[in-house]
Amino acid sequence: MKPDLVRVLDGNVFVLSEDNGDIEANVANPCGFFDFDTRFLSVWRLTLDGEPLHPLSIAERDHLHLRFFLVPGQPTHYVDAKSSVIRERTITGGVLEERLTVLNHNHMSVDYTVRLDVGSDFAPILAVSMERRPPGRLYRCPEERGLRLGYQRERFQRETLVTSSEPVRVDEAGLTWTVRLDPKQSWTTTLRVQALVLRPDGVDVRDHLERRPRAGADERQHDLASWLSRTPQLSCDWEALTDVYRRSLVDLAALRYSPLTLPSQVMPAAGLPWAATITGRDSILTSFMALPVASELASATVRMLGIDQGAVLDDFRDEEPGKILREFRYGEMVAFEERPESPYYGSADATPLYVILLDEYERWTGDVELVREFEDEARAALRWIDEYGDLLGDGYVRYLRRNERSGVANQGWKDSPEAICFADGRLPDPPLATCELQGYAYDAKMRGARMAREFWGDPAYADRLEREAAALRERFDRDFWIADRGYYALALDSDGGQVDALASNMGHLLWSGIVPAERAAEVAAHLVGPRLFSGWGIRSLATGQERYNPLGYHVGAVWPFDNALITFGLRRYGFAEEAGRVAEAIVDASRFFQGRLPEAFAGYPRELTEYPVRYPTANSPQAMATAAPFLLLRALLGLEAVGEHLLMAPRVPARFGRVELLDVPGRWGRRDVIGSGLAHAGH
Repeated sequence: MKPDLVRVLDGNVFVLSEDNGDIEANVANPCGFFDFDTRFLSVWRLTLDGEPLHPLSIAERDHLHLRFFLVPGQPTHYVDAKSSVIRERTITGGVLEERLTVLNHNHMSVDYTVRLDVGSDFAPILAVSMERRPPGRLYRCPEERGLRLGYQRERFQRETLVTSSEPVRVDEAGLTWTVRLDPKQSWTTTLRVQALVLRPDGVDVRDHLERRPRAGADERQHDLASWLSRTPQLSCDWEALTDVYRRSLVDLAALRYSPLTLPSQVMPAAGLPWAATITGRDSILTSFMALPVASELASATVRMLGIDQGAVLDDFRDEEPGKILREFRYGEMVAFEERPESPYYGSADATPLYVILLDEYERWTGDVELVREFEDEARAALRWIDEYGDLLGDGYVRYLRRNERSGVANQGWKDSPEAICFADGRLPDPPLATCELQGYAYDAKMRGARMAREFWGDPAYADRLEREAAALRERFDRDFWIADRGYYALALDSDGGQVDALASNMGHLLWSGIVPAERAAEVAAHLVGPRLFSGWGIRSLATGQERYNPLGYHVGAVWPFDNALITFGLRRYGFAEEAGRVAEAIVDASRFFQGRLPEAFAGYPRELTEYPVRYPTANSPQAMATAAPFLLLRALLGLEAVGEHLLMAPRVPARFGRVELLDVPGRWGRRDVIGSGLAHAGH
C-alpha cells in the first residue's frame, strides 16, 4: 500500500485515496472505497473546468472525517487562486458521503464545469494487487440524479449507487455539473455512495440480517468521545508516549466493527487495507494487548471465534475440530471457492492463543460467566493442541497445510514463504514446529488448568494439563536449545532437526513462560544485542542470517506488536532495563509515523538511517500495532491482575519522566498507576 494514501474508515468499511481525494486504482495503487471485502469504487476523479485539483492542505480530525482544501492547476497557480474546492468526506451509516464546495474568489461572475469521473472494478480485496480480468459482467446505468455501477457473476451481484443532492448531468462515465457563481459566492452538492450486496431479487442481503444499524456521523462522533472518556487517561513528560497512546486509542476505535453473526458486539478488524475482516490471531492478540483500556474487545473476540470454531475435517479450508479460524472473507473469490477464506483455518497459533485470551480476560475483568459459557470451546482448543496440532506424535505443535493449492504454507504469525529458515538460508521441510507455538501451547495448558480448577470444577483435568505443560517445558528446552550459540532454535523441521536461524520468535517464549530461569539472561542478551536490536526495535530476523533483509517482511523488518510481546516477556523474567530499552525504541519510532505505529517498518540500524524507514506495503492502521503501546505501558508499569487486585511495579526509563495512567479499569474498579523515570536520570 502506498504510504501516503489518506483514509477514512468505520470498522471494515473504508476509503483510501490520493492526497487530493481522488481515487485512480491500479495494481500498484490499491486505493478505493471498500466494503464487504469488495472495492465498490476504483475511479473517483474530480476536475474543475477540465483541470485536476491539487491539495493545499488536508484536515484529519479523526478517523471519521477528512477535509481536502484544493485548487485547480499546478502548484505555480496557488498564489492568488481565483477559485478553490473543498471536499469533505465521511462514512455515515455504511454510506460514503462527500460534500463538494466550489468557491469563486474572483470579482466577477464565473461559469464552472465540475466533473466527477466514476468507475468500479468490483475487485475482491484479495485481488486488488493482482492483474485479474473479472469473470463476470460489468455494467453502468445512468439515472436521473446519479449513476448505478454493477457487477454480476451468476447469482453473485454487487452494485455501487452514486447520487447527487443537486441537479446533475449523468453519463456512463460520471457526473457533470454546470455552475454559475457570482463574485465571492459558493456552490455545494452532497454525494452519497452506497455499496449494495444484492440477492437475485435485488434486495441487499444485509437488510434481512439482525444486526446493529450503522451509526450516523453525530452518533459516531459521540461514540468516539464516549470511548475515549472510558479509557484510562495518560499523562507523560515525554510527549511521544502520550501522542502514540492517543493515536492508538482513536485508531482502535476506528477498527471496531460488528460481525454479521454477532451484531451486538464489537471486535477489532485486523487492519487496512488487506485485513479489514474477522481474523483469529490478530483479533486475539489485539484484544489481549488492549485489556487495560478496552476489555470488551476480548469478550467479543472470544464469542465470535468460539462461534466459528472448527468442527469437521475440511482439507480445502484447513479446518479441524477445535481449531480457531485464521480469517473470514465475503468477496467473490471465496464465494466461488477460488480461495478458502469463508472461513479459513490455516493458522496453528490462534487456537492456543484463544485459551490464553479467555483466561487473561477473566483475570482482568472477573467475568467468570464467559469462562463457563465457553468451557466447551476452550476444552476443544486444548484437545486440538494434542490431537491435531501434534502431527508427528512427538509432543510438539506443528503445521502442514491440508490445502496444497491455495492454503498458507507457514501457519504461524510469520506466514510468508521464506519466514522460517536456517541460518544459511535453506528452507526446512514441513511439518514445522516453530518455537513460539510451543510457548503458546505451554501457556494455554497452564491457563486451561487454572480455569479447570477454579471455574469448571474439574481438578483432575487441571492436574493433567499441568503435568503435560511441565513435560512440554522440559522437552522443549532439551530439543530447541542450541547450546553452542546460547539461544533457542527458530523451529524443528520434519526430522526433528533444529532450524537454527536467530529470530525474534524466541522473545515470545519469555511472554509464555516456557523458558527456564537459568536460560533467560542469554535469551534477553540476544534480543537486545546488535544482531536483533536495530535501535528502533527488535528485528524479525537477525543480521548475519543468510535471508536477512532490512526490508524483508518477516526476515528483517521490525514489528511493533512483536516487540510489545517481547517487552512484556522481558519484564516477566525481571529484565526491566532491557524491556525499557525496547519500549523506548518503539515509542521513539512512532514520532516518525505521526504517532501511528505501522504494521512493520524496516530493520535498518539506527545509526545508518537516523529515522525508521517505512515498510512499503505495511497495513496502517493495523490492529496489533495499534494495540502495542498499551502492552508496552503495561510492561513499563509492571501491571498484573492478581485476584481482586491490580499489582503494579513501575520501572520507567529516564526519558519518559513521570508517567501517570489514571482510572485503569478491571475487577478492582478503577486504579491510578504512577511511575517515574526521573530517579534514574543520569544512569
